[in-house]
Amino acid sequence: MRSLPLPLALTARLTPVAVLACAGWALTSGPTAPPAPAGHQAASKAPAGAASAAPSPGGAQRTYTTAPAPCAAVPAATVKSLVPGAGPAGKEIPSTDTGLRRTCSWNALKGYDYRWLDVSFEIGASEQEATQEYGQRVAEKSGGGPVPGLGDSAYSVVNLTTEDGQQTREGVVLVRVANALVVVTYNGSDFESRKAPATDEINKGAIKAARSAVAALGRG
Repeated sequence: MRSLPLPLALTARLTPVAVLACAGWALTSGPTAPPAPAGHQAASKAPAGAASAAPSPGGAQRTYTTAPAPCAAVPAATVKSLVPGAGPAGKEIPSTDTGLRRTCSWNALKGYDYRWLDVSFEIGASEQEATQEYGQRVAEKSGGGPVPGLGDSAYSVVNLTTEDGQQTREGVVLVRVANALVVVTYNGSDFESRKAPATDEINKGAIKAARSAVAALGRG
């Protein structure tokens, strides 16, 4: 099989640790989100790793106090379908505070097809803080829309970029659940055709991973 040089933008994606470690709360997503529903109700049986109605230092209520293990958030079968050729274990990105912010990445080049998946958990000091952060990020991107039935609020957006004739399509799904944010990034390219995967493929893949991540948040 002949080898093809990777475009500069995608070569950079294969060594993401320094970039993602500095990204922190800077991930983005479209229009300002609606305010959180008054009096968010926690489940009658608090999930493992969640502290239902735990007070924060400022007196606000916190449903979640720690971020779950991100590399265990997506089932192996889902990783295999979204990132062919990637190991199911993934690679956790170093964080300055793993209790509040954790990210796992999977990426692989199989033949000429490249795929990349990130799953991040971020725990806010309160539901109000997480709602504000969610709204700010959604406002930074346009062209997407809400994802019904996912978390308390969810938004997805897909964008196409081209560099040196190589297309890359990237989807971002942002979900708020109480005082936690889940951010999923999924993208891909075909180095033989130099085209990107279809919008529907990337969007559905990102949403599928986001649903798994939200379920993992509930499990702790």
